[in-house]
Amino acid sequence: MQKVKLPLTIDPHKDAQRRMDYDGYVSASLLERLGESVSNVLGDAQVTLSLYVDPQRLTVIKGTAKVDVELDCQRCGNPFTQTLDCTFCFSPVKNMDQADDLPEIYEPIEVNEFGEVSLLEMIEDEFILSLPLVPMHNSEHCEVSAQEQVFGELPEELAKKPNPFAVLANLKKN
Repeated sequence: MQKVKLPLTIDPHKDAQRRMDYDGYVSASLLERLGESVSNVLGDAQVTLSLYVDPQRLTVIKGTAKVDVELDCQRCGNPFTQTLDCTFCFSPVKNMDQADDLPEIYEPIEVNEFGEVSLLEMIEDEFILSLPLVPMHNSEHCEVSAQEQVFGELPEELAKKPNPFAVLANLKKN
């Protein structure tokens, strides 16, 4: 199957009644918010979506999305590549008050005033949520070795250095 460019918005209720499936990509140039959160978006996001009506008569948007990004290792500072791979299952709501009525297996997603969902925002939000809190290489690929990392007690040469905040203690006494 040939990958096609996905639309920016969809009407989930109409597409679910037609049991629409999407298999395509979102251009890397459109993933601006993700680009602000990582060093570089390395390629287009590959996305598959299925829209259907479940037995409870709820509209469901179920799918996966994958994209390669470049992150800066917080341990050594060097860039590394990571694949962000998301799985999601949404049910559209008109407002977040309706979200409490949804079963727990569905995440709510708000439709706009035209009853549409922004695929771009939905997918980009999922990628941003899947970013690691502290991006780091695997320890075997990182340039900072375990011997260079200090946990617990400080080495003697650092422990003997004067505290730079000692001057503030003098101000407190006055």
